[in-house]
Amino acid sequence: MQDTTAFLMELEKEKPDQYAVQMYDAFGKLGSDVEGGNVNRAGSLQECVSVKGPGFKGQYCQVFLKQEEVEYFVGICVPDSCDEEEVRTFVVYQAFDQGHVSLIPPVPALLISDPTLGIFMTQCISTNITPDRSAVICLCVCVLMMALPITASVYVAAVRRRSGREVRPGVESTLLSKTNQYGALLANGSPNQSKECISLRDTTAARDSSEEKDQEDRTMSRMLQYVQCFSVQVSSVGVFNTENIGRSYSSLNGIRILSLLWIICGHTVQLSAWSSLDNDKRWRQAVQSSPLYVFAFSGPVYLAVDTFLLLGGLLSAKSLLTSIQRSENTLSLRLVGHFLFKRFKRIQPLHLFIVCLIISVFSLLQRGVFWFMAEDEILNCKKYWWSNLLLINNLFTITDICAPWTWYLSIDFQFYMTTPLLIFLYRLNKFVLLAVAMTLLILSSLAGALITAYLHLPVHQPTTLAYESYFQYYYNKPYTRYGPYLLGILAGLYMANKKEALLKKQWHAVAGWLISLSVMASLVALAYVLREVPAQASLTHAVYQGLHRSLWALAVIWIILACEEGYGGFVNRILSLNVWIPLSNISFACYLIHPILILLYNGKQETPIHYTDLNFLYLFLGHVVLTVVLGFALTVLIEQPFLFLRKAKG
Repeated sequence: MQDTTAFLMELEKEKPDQYAVQMYDAFGKLGSDVEGGNVNRAGSLQECVSVKGPGFKGQYCQVFLKQEEVEYFVGICVPDSCDEEEVRTFVVYQAFDQGHVSLIPPVPALLISDPTLGIFMTQCISTNITPDRSAVICLCVCVLMMALPITASVYVAAVRRRSGREVRPGVESTLLSKTNQYGALLANGSPNQSKECISLRDTTAARDSSEEKDQEDRTMSRMLQYVQCFSVQVSSVGVFNTENIGRSYSSLNGIRILSLLWIICGHTVQLSAWSSLDNDKRWRQAVQSSPLYVFAFSGPVYLAVDTFLLLGGLLSAKSLLTSIQRSENTLSLRLVGHFLFKRFKRIQPLHLFIVCLIISVFSLLQRGVFWFMAEDEILNCKKYWWSNLLLINNLFTITDICAPWTWYLSIDFQFYMTTPLLIFLYRLNKFVLLAVAMTLLILSSLAGALITAYLHLPVHQPTTLAYESYFQYYYNKPYTRYGPYLLGILAGLYMANKKEALLKKQWHAVAGWLISLSVMASLVALAYVLREVPAQASLTHAVYQGLHRSLWALAVIWIILACEEGYGGFVNRILSLNVWIPLSNISFACYLIHPILILLYNGKQETPIHYTDLNFLYLFLGHVVLTVVLGFALTVLIEQPFLFLRKAKG
């Protein structure tokens, strides 16, 4: 109270002390274009924390206010002797009108008719970083997971240099498609470019004739076999390998990467729109009214997730069929268990590394003005990390999910567990499979439609978290998203067992392309037509919500099928370019790391971001470049070493 009184009294003087001027200057002030959404008043964090008053320093705090239906925050600078409850008291009783100085004036009645301010939260950003035990443990885990492959790489390089021996990873020749999708195995059921860590061969020096020397060499060779499994030399060999043996499903590489870029673009804009745009209303008016913003409007953007679900179903079916063929055409419980365990082992090392990275890095970084979204991630991961371990975090509401984008890994694994059952039905009787599949497809579509009608949900992901029911009951739930994955399984079964080409005449291909492209264009256009949130149950919204994901998946299946049967034309040539293969090999890591980069960038801003097409084009390109660099690093340091760690062969 003494420090606060000293500051306020200093402001009343004709010539206030410089520290008081700086503190007042650091307060958030009302800016221009409130009508366009510029309501947050960030102030200046750096100016505030640089203040040195008489016996205290400046402390930056945020007061979250509500005026009519408008919610916003104001950055204020107070003495560092204040705690958050005292800041709230300071705001309520003193700061609204302290003599001639109005420290937090409401938005004028000209812009918002009701000047009454409601305070629902205050928080102060501390400059002292004090990580708790969970942050320290996670930091140690991250360091250890990266230290093992780095140490192994240095050791293998030293052995090469010292002895002149060549270390080569054995590369299996059965690479089917090199399709490395998020949380999915390859078509042959093995990890991306599956490799065995084989014996190191001494090709230049003759062995010593004594038994002791032979034993020593064998021991050293065996040790190096295990060490090289963690080395970057082994992990990075396959990333840049652009061979695609058999050219099987080669179009999937391009489909995957274009879908990933679409999602990164959508996340770049959507995560910014949630918290840190100074022209939020104008952005919404532009994006929601013009299909030119198809890369930013959430309805079309997140159809890319349904593309991933489709690819997951297709490849899981082919993977299991291949495993059955290798097991003398027997689908046993042991085979199913091995099939599921390989998937779990495939995704979890990097997934859990990302969880630990969030807890450790976010806890150790200096907080920014827009850090509250990152702060939510820290709290959720510390509390609900076990849901990521068990791959059930999609069953939680979006406000309780650790790393919300990882809901896809959970739902994909849950769907993956249904693949053996559907394959069993296929082997039992094809008509039984079709009956069950149609029933499940109808039920999934009905679930999406009925939930949308009953809860009056929008058909796109809201740009704010106001519609928690959208996420809690619809968006990331298995009973509303199973359609594309199921269609992917059916497509995989058909393509793996078809005896002859489906397209026998050119006009069949032309008609198929016209229909599929028309369906995709219609689904995108209808997302704009139905962009308004219905005030009551809407049949149109319900039908669209229930059907559009499965229809999109059918259109993508057509593209894959046409490319496989030689009717892809220039589309197939683009989707099958070799440039997509290295990117596809690191796509899993890119998917997991890119939202962290976006959250860090947004959270460390000191002023709101101004949306223009050019600004966000540059921001998107920057995020893509950093995502690819870090995705490669995580692939060779975390993902691949744990996949290659197998029993070495002599």
